[in-house]
Amino acid sequence: MLQKRFILFSGKTIRVFICLKPNGTLATHREVTMPRIYIDENLQYSPQDMNRRENTLVAARLMVNAALTAPFGGGVPQIEAEIMYGQDEQEALAREMEKMAYEREHKLLRRLFLTESVMARQADAIIFLGNYRAGDDPFDVNCGGCSGQPSCAFLYERKKLTAHMIDLTDRRTHRYINGPLCIVRVTDIGFAIGSALQMANRLLVDARAFFTMGAAAMRQGYCRNSSIVVGIPVATLSKNPFVDVCPDYHMVAREKIQTRVRQLLTFMRQIGPDYRTSTVRHAPPEEEARIKSYMDWMDVMRERFLRYKDREKSPGIKRQKSKEEE
Repeated sequence: MLQKRFILFSGKTIRVFICLKPNGTLATHREVTMPRIYIDENLQYSPQDMNRRENTLVAARLMVNAALTAPFGGGVPQIEAEIMYGQDEQEALAREMEKMAYEREHKLLRRLFLTESVMARQADAIIFLGNYRAGDDPFDVNCGGCSGQPSCAFLYERKKLTAHMIDLTDRRTHRYINGPLCIVRVTDIGFAIGSALQMANRLLVDARAFFTMGAAAMRQGYCRNSSIVVGIPVATLSKNPFVDVCPDYHMVAREKIQTRVRQLLTFMRQIGPDYRTSTVRHAPPEEEARIKSYMDWMDVMRERFLRYKDREKSPGIKRQKSKEEE
């Protein structure tokens, strides 16, 4: 019997078996197998979680398409986009946001940068949209939107000019955005963000626009030609990670809670009895009545541990042996 295997681009695997019948003719048998894709969000960056994140990445690409086709002033291209994807990359962005939170003595900005740095870690992917005409190519319609002045001279007078054109090679600034910027171009990036979020709504993925992520991304070189960048984290989780956020979220986020629970479980294992030398002891009725949840059980175990330590400090007290049941 001769066996051949063909792998199609869609992931299907086809096996063809060829054999010779007694009458001299050839017989073929074909088997088609489909891949199994398991998806679950519980274990971060596990194979099943990465399958889910790949679905989000497809949605992020479609959101970028929607942003690039949004209506712009004059119909000229001016939006560039970049997608951040990966644990190391998102962690680097979150740490940059935490660094920026302490650069200025501003309570609101500090709270925003610290809280939204957690969202940068929890996102499946982050889209960065930037406008590369806002800083050096104003619309020149004398709208007065950037300053209220009757002409665009307000912007040109505050920029370095070379050959009568705005020169942005000097990027030194102590501000998050090296302005002033053309308000028409800034409005155009708003159209791009709105189109991307509309596509996210149609694709049933969670997304939200953040200035803080865009400011940190500019420092890391994302959308390097743009004078203003906005970040849009995208996620497909059972709970939207970008809303219903409590104060001091960077201290009580999911990752922090998981670390604390692991610490408590390890602590309780160390102070508890060993399964090879001890038997299971029934709790007294008064303790049984108190235990209604896991935290109640933790309190009871903590009190037992303190009583045990007090008993060790008083060696003269006779210890009453209680009956143990296996």
